[in-house]
Amino acid sequence: MNPRTITTTGNPSSFASHVEHVVRSVMQSLVDNEEGFQKLGEEIKDPGLRRYFLEESSTRAQFLTELEAVLLQEGIEHNQESGTVAGTLNRTWGELKSALGGGDHSLLVTAEESEDHAREAYRKALEEDLPYPLQQLLTTQALHVQASHDFVRTARDSTK
Repeated sequence: MNPRTITTTGNPSSFASHVEHVVRSVMQSLVDNEEGFQKLGEEIKDPGLRRYFLEESSTRAQFLTELEAVLLQEGIEHNQESGTVAGTLNRTWGELKSALGGGDHSLLVTAEESEDHAREAYRKALEEDLPYPLQQLLTTQALHVQASHDFVRTARDSTK
């Protein structure tokens, strides 16, 4: 692992631009998760799952804050992150399934799909040459996302 830091003064280096692109890709996925889990927490019937998704939405917001801090620390301007088109479509599909009476199982299928996208964003980011502290942060967050995915999958399977 490379312990170098990101440096941007005026005109960002290509390395800093690359790191920014990688981090912003993960951040877009986190926005999708934060918004999607908030909606799931409002829609799902099971009170334990409702609480879980609302807490997980807050966790994803915290992950976003941590990544924003890394960018700011390195002098990379903060841009308001938006989610991805795929994330928006996934949430809309989940809302439609819920409106059509799909129930908790359908919502959990949508949640697992969202977690699949997040896992993929982290996997791609962790394949990149990143500064060691950022690599550590992404690894820690990725482990949490994996655990959340496993929880959602188990919950989904138990509602069949």
